[in-house]
Amino acid sequence: MSGDEAEAKGASERVPEPSGVDLARVALRAAREQARARGDAAQQKKQARRGGGLRSGAGADGRDPLALGAAINRLLTERGWEAPAAVGGVMGRWPQIVGEDVAKHCVPERYDEEERALIVRCDSTAWATNLRLLAPTLVARLNEDLGHGTVRLIKVLGPGGPQRRYGPLRAPGSTGPGDTYG
Repeated sequence: MSGDEAEAKGASERVPEPSGVDLARVALRAAREQARARGDAAQQKKQARRGGGLRSGAGADGRDPLALGAAINRLLTERGWEAPAAVGGVMGRWPQIVGEDVAKHCVPERYDEEERALIVRCDSTAWATNLRLLAPTLVARLNEDLGHGTVRLIKVLGPGGPQRRYGPLRAPGSTGPGDTYG
């Protein structure tokens, strides 16, 4: 062996093999690098899902909270409930639309969306007749307020009779309180 070879052999013998503590440090460093690489990959996936890492700033975004009125308007528009909701508002303002005298005796019951008819119940047949005569004027006034064609007709219902009671003191086959039994 030459001197250089002996020197190289001695140098390799002098470098100690890594001990348990050194092996633990190397393993810990490798684990940290792998974790960092996994974390960077997960962060990139999140940013890709969010749209390239763009964040909501001062500008409006679809994720921003809405005011209650705006949220309700959006819901009505999405579901196609604008006309029934508008007619519901008319039912709340009925006295202002028809006048106090008529409102005392005639009450809107419901809105039939298929027929576009507003069903109104009156407390007497005289008021029902009066409202039938006023119906074309009311339809025009309602359509000015709600939009053309929202209400096509007003169905006027007279007063309902007394409820029919069934019980042990009723004669079989009787037609109601006006029955004279013979």
